[in-house]
Amino acid sequence: MGLLDLDAFFASVEQLDHPEWRGLPVIVGGSPDRRGVVSTASYEARRFGVHSAMPAATAARLCPDAIWTRGNFARYREMSAAVMGILLDETPLVEQVSIDEAFFDVTPGRFSRESPVAICRRVQGRVAELGVTCSIGLGVNKTVAKIASEREKPRGLTVVFPGTERAFLAPLPVGALSGVGPATEARLREMGVRTLGELSRQDPRSLRAALGVTGPRLALRAAGLERGEVAEAAAPEEVKSVSNERTFGQDLTDPGEVRAAVRHVASVVGRRLRAKGLRGSTVTLKVKYDARHARTAQRALGAPTDDERVFGEAAVGLLDGLWSPGQHVRLVGVGVSGFGEAPAEQLALFSDRQGGQAAPARPSLGRVTDAVRERFGEDAVSLGRDLRFRGRTSDTAPLHKDAGAPG
Repeated sequence: MGLLDLDAFFASVEQLDHPEWRGLPVIVGGSPDRRGVVSTASYEARRFGVHSAMPAATAARLCPDAIWTRGNFARYREMSAAVMGILLDETPLVEQVSIDEAFFDVTPGRFSRESPVAICRRVQGRVAELGVTCSIGLGVNKTVAKIASEREKPRGLTVVFPGTERAFLAPLPVGALSGVGPATEARLREMGVRTLGELSRQDPRSLRAALGVTGPRLALRAAGLERGEVAEAAAPEEVKSVSNERTFGQDLTDPGEVRAAVRHVASVVGRRLRAKGLRGSTVTLKVKYDARHARTAQRALGAPTDDERVFGEAAVGLLDGLWSPGQHVRLVGVGVSGFGEAPAEQLALFSDRQGGQAAPARPSLGRVTDAVRERFGEDAVSLGRDLRFRGRTSDTAPLHKDAGAPG
């Protein structure tokens, strides 16, 4: 089993498309002065300590001469699709886990008699012809392949031969195992467990008591005993929620501004719901007070809707349970879920009729503004709630906004 990981993918595509940036530190992400976040840093920028998910202000201090770009996510998706096509040329079992990572099955004899190493080298060569590079890990299961792919970057090919996985994993820190976050790592440290070898030898009952059902599973993975297949490429998952959020350059404290911010974010969600032909019956509000503290609340709506005047006001109503006037607000998020069949529209009691037939329904304000923007551009029409926050929010471009079925 292999795991392909594209090297500094977003930054590499930018350097490909801007030859004058090659060899220079490039950071893809939001602006330092608008609470942006680093999406990807080129290897030249990483030498200064810059890494993904780092606050842009910190990255700017570490690498003041970096080239900054918000990124072109349509271009990244195009390149990602080309890379996945290369993998599918070698095996039908390709499981894409993110825009720049995919597991693939090249078990000898299953689809080819060729050596998996030779296949991987061919894949790397074809990816390089696209203008970007990748690192690949080969192992008996996903855990080993994932960790192996991170051992030598960029352009690495790390092979963990069958029977050597326990020796390969044992000396590594527990944090090398995907799924072991800071909290789990701290709990394991309290138990005297610092390496994967030590984790693999722990009593399952002790791990269950300390970490719940995931504890024993982590021990199996640390021992290289995970069992799992690569899933065939499937149709896109059904969208379960549509959401959007905004981080503000300066905290909001005024009640009028906080309510306007909720309505502003709701309007973005409403437009995206209508573009997808979706109506939801549940609204969720998220309020983040600082970098580490946030709360959410949820409310059922009377009927499925795509109108921000309906679910947006419901979200505003949730504020009382999450926020008090004067409290700082760093981020606001609104989400809509609970999609289903829209109920049949009923005529209003005094609807106009023409020749015994109901008059055509008037389009909602949201649909009208959608149509104007579609024809004349994003700035053709703007509401006061949107103008209020122009230039005041983080410009980090989110890649994923809609959630599919949980995996």
